[in-house]
Amino acid sequence: MKRILVLCTGNSCRSQLAEGYLRHFAKNKAEIYSAGVETHGVNPRAIATMQEDGIDISGHTSNNMEEYRDIDFDYVITVCDNAKERCPYFPGKALKFHYNFPDPAKATGSEEVIMEQFRLVRKQIKQYCSDFIQQHIS
Repeated sequence: MKRILVLCTGNSCRSQLAEGYLRHFAKNKAEIYSAGVETHGVNPRAIATMQEDGIDISGHTSNNMEEYRDIDFDYVITVCDNAKERCPYFPGKALKFHYNFPDPAKATGSEEVIMEQFRLVRKQIKQYCSDFIQQHIS
């Protein structure tokens, strides 16, 4: 079974959304992990926006990439430039992929404006994850 690690800065938004969608699209064909170069806790708006799309990530935890050093990953996906720059060396055969998604946690304005930013990023991550699974796992 393939193992996929999604890395972000704080493992609170983008990597959590990606973990949720990768699990959804991969079904039982891959083990999905997410982590951050830091840990900031799972953002409640990330949970809410995924719930809107029928995916429950409320049980996810915010993990540090150091926790997964001993796992032999097949794929490492960085979802922000900061994580790509700070991504540690993972021994083994892991293929690295990168896409710099906007950080919805930095959105400002009314609650509706902020949630629209989360929905926009969710849509981008959903498409990326669907494509990734089709190309590399299915």
